[in-house]
Amino acid sequence: MSSSAEPVIDANLAVALDALLTEQSVTRAAARLHTSPAAMSRTLARLRRILQDPLLVRAGQAMVPTPRAQDLREETAVLVRRLGALLAPGAGVDPADLRSTFTLQAADLVGAALAPGMSVLARQEAPGISLRFRAEEMEAGSALRDGRIDLEIGSIDHVDPETRIEELVTLRMAAAVRPGHPLTEGTLTPERLAAAEHVVVSRRGRFTGPLDAALAELNLRRRVAVVLPGHLAAMTLAAGSDIVCLVPTAPPGGGASPLTDVATALGLRLLDIPLALPPLIIGMAWHPRHAADGGHHWLRDAVRRTLRDPGGSPATSPTRTPGVGATELPVGDGALRDEEGPSWA
Repeated sequence: MSSSAEPVIDANLAVALDALLTEQSVTRAAARLHTSPAAMSRTLARLRRILQDPLLVRAGQAMVPTPRAQDLREETAVLVRRLGALLAPGAGVDPADLRSTFTLQAADLVGAALAPGMSVLARQEAPGISLRFRAEEMEAGSALRDGRIDLEIGSIDHVDPETRIEELVTLRMAAAVRPGHPLTEGTLTPERLAAAEHVVVSRRGRFTGPLDAALAELNLRRRVAVVLPGHLAAMTLAAGSDIVCLVPTAPPGGGASPLTDVATALGLRLLDIPLALPPLIIGMAWHPRHAADGGHHWLRDAVRRTLRDPGGSPATSPTRTPGVGATELPVGDGALRDEEGPSWA
């Protein structure tokens, strides 16, 4: 049984042939391709062997193309232009031309904060796209790798080697209570905070988190009355009862953010926690196959603009209301996953 080898295609030969047929000079073709005349002469000899035609022949002091070379000239020029377009860096994408569905994975509070602002940006800049928000999984790394989600936003706690991660905002936790809650009167101490009933947000059903570790250092323990899987349900519960929930907010001097819009809508009062708690860093993660994609670039930029620059007025420093001891916080930055774990996840 005999078999013939596949021909080896060298695109450089097509580029050299185009230069030779255009310039009709080995020296000028070499200069055009930034190589030496000797190297171009060797390339011409190779082309002659492959095509079995002299291609360029001397006529006095000049070189003229053969009939075969004249037939190849236009076709070669077109091929080289197509190769140039094929191998050129990707052109920028006009968001208005996008026709895509982007899938984002985020906690319910993050999704509630992102959806309104990103929908406005999409209508203004990329009306052909759709946004699909998915609830968080225990591990998003495989979903990013498999292409089931385009972007993960939240407290990124998985460290897959290939995952690209960008930090967006740094937050602190506040105690959220209904108006008229007993904790809004007088000074909020660790003892009073521990004595109140709490709701914990945990996808895994855990009862403890960083707040419990901080209280334990003072030999205090809070009572957790309810564990819920989502922040919106926990905030709704706190708004209608004496139960305390934790809500992320901006550090002092932080700007306003849509991530506390739900707390504002529910009328919750945010109280400064008199304990040293670890900060919460909200970021976004994506697979490197999307790094240079124009549509995904718009998506990431839209998330940045929605979380970092929502258009609200800057938050003011914490103020103490006359006659009230508890320090209330302004509505500011915030987003989280779960309350448990070193990253509240």
